[in-house]
Amino acid sequence: MRVLICGGTGFLGKHIVNALSQSGHDPVVRSRHSSPALDFSRCTAPEQWLEHLQNIDAVINAVGALRDKPGQDLQTLHMKAPAALFEACAQAGVRRVVQVSALGVDKSETRYATTKRAADDYLLALGELDQLNPVVVRPSIIFGGGGSSSKLFLLLAGLPLLPLPSVMRSAHIQPVAVRDLAEVLAKMAVSTTPSGVIEIGGPEPVSIERFIASLRSQMEYGPARVRLLPNWLSKASASMGDRLPWMPWCSEAAALLENDNITNPQTLADLLGRAPVDIRDMLATLPKGGRLHA
Repeated sequence: MRVLICGGTGFLGKHIVNALSQSGHDPVVRSRHSSPALDFSRCTAPEQWLEHLQNIDAVINAVGALRDKPGQDLQTLHMKAPAALFEACAQAGVRRVVQVSALGVDKSETRYATTKRAADDYLLALGELDQLNPVVVRPSIIFGGGGSSSKLFLLLAGLPLLPLPSVMRSAHIQPVAVRDLAEVLAKMAVSTTPSGVIEIGGPEPVSIERFIASLRSQMEYGPARVRLLPNWLSKASASMGDRLPWMPWCSEAAALLENDNITNPQTLADLLGRAPVDIRDMLATLPKGGRLHA
């Protein structure tokens, strides 16, 4: 099958492309860095998508951003452009559409969550009308080489003295290896099932503090000395991150952590047909040379 991957040159997208290729399918990549290039922020009408859907059997939308940036408005990136894509798929007869969303967007009112949720709902509504066969995949934190959150976790894991916002001790996540998630998404694209909303998390819910400690242990370092930041300093650190476009820790991320980011771990294992990568083996999934050293 020929599968269009929107965002196919990104962190997750590259792994989806590889998973499709390894299973004998033909991935077609579209992003600002592909050839031909496609700028999601400019494709807000169905007719702008039709040429990219010629001879396409299924679509995976893996485009996303944590917050607004110059030339990267979340309302356009997460809702307007995907809605136009979904409408174009219905017009072109491309029924299978896989939307990569995020776990917890149904519980948060952040700009990230509301724009992602709006696109999810739009796609599912087209499915209710039998115009598409959609599946919305909502993963927990994704870990792997090249991921911005992963880089931050690895950097923190290398610190012998670890200053942490208190939410990183109280909030729980369910890290999923990017290769596991990509394999699932590739399987979904070339299948007619499942449909609806699928929540995906790794095999174990952990606090961010404990996940960082696990990464540090895998680096063969002793336990770090943890210092929890007071609330005012936690907020100040998130506000500072707001001013740094490359920083994954920001006010939006802090707000998303107000709710636990966890789900049934068996779903991922069932979809893979095997045991997923354990958090204690996450470092082994990185490309050679991808580890950080303190």
